[in-house]
Amino acid sequence: MVSIRLAGLRVAVTGASGFCGSAVARAAAAAGAEVVAVGRRPGPVGRHVPWDAAREVPDLRGVDVVVHLAAAVGDPPPGAAAEAAYHAVNVAGTARLLRAAADRPVVWVSSASVYRPGRHGVAIREDHPTDGQPTGYGRTKAAGERLALAADAVVLRPRAVYGAGDPHLLPRLLAAVRRGRVPVPGPDVALSLTAVENLADACLAALRWPPGPYNVADATPYSRDAVVTRVLAAAGRPARPLRVPVPVALGAAALAGGVTRLGVPGTGRLTRYAVEQLAYGTVLDLGRAYAQGWVPRRTLPEFLAELSTHRGRWVSPDPRRRI
Repeated sequence: MVSIRLAGLRVAVTGASGFCGSAVARAAAAAGAEVVAVGRRPGPVGRHVPWDAAREVPDLRGVDVVVHLAAAVGDPPPGAAAEAAYHAVNVAGTARLLRAAADRPVVWVSSASVYRPGRHGVAIREDHPTDGQPTGYGRTKAAGERLALAADAVVLRPRAVYGAGDPHLLPRLLAAVRRGRVPVPGPDVALSLTAVENLADACLAALRWPPGPYNVADATPYSRDAVVTRVLAAAGRPARPLRVPVPVALGAAALAGGVTRLGVPGTGRLTRYAVEQLAYGTVLDLGRAYAQGWVPRRTLPEFLAELSTHRGRWVSPDPRRRI
């Protein structure tokens, strides 16, 4: 459990109806805070304050601190229209949020997607370059993050957040299974993953951290192929990784992108960004967060045990549907 106590604090959680935001809202309430759920829809707890991050300045009257998780998330198709939609939320929306927050402490939840992509021989620290992102999501998160850092916010950089209710990672993995195999690009690599509970703990603890960027992830990295095998088994769809040469996977991603732009449905899951993330691996250095006393308590095996027992709650019988 989170040791930090927030009794007497009124905490605004933007994006509180989403996967990560709802976990943060619940954790803040459990820590004694009065939660204000700021976003398009109500959160699981607290008072709802409607806010369209793409258009409006949020009403933060009476709020003591802000945890900002509202974001346009995903692997968007290339093109100016998608980039503009992500910019409206992740950059312009951040500017509006920071203006409304004024001098209140802000924890801004970013992403490891801001880091310059490539093959990394060592764990990535917070001083790794944050440019060269291949997607509109990464570029707009990096741009929004720069605004937050300039405003002296605490910026958290999780990687591949997972947990109960995950609308992205598990559904995509289930959809990739074909005849007991799931294709993965290249040989096995090490990956940092972030349990949603660990992210929620960090969000609350970070309300008292010095401004700046902090990596957030589970305590140890995982084997990509072992994760694929164990997650699918726990979800009730056992399959083995089928290693595909990276150039072949990149070529398939390029073809899938072209087909997607032609408007053919059901082909947009395979992208160059997804291939590179799985082929090259990313391990985060957690030293800065550890120095603040934060320790990730949740592990993937714990989640998998719960998934195996309660998969009916979290896994749709149709793998094409979102959880």
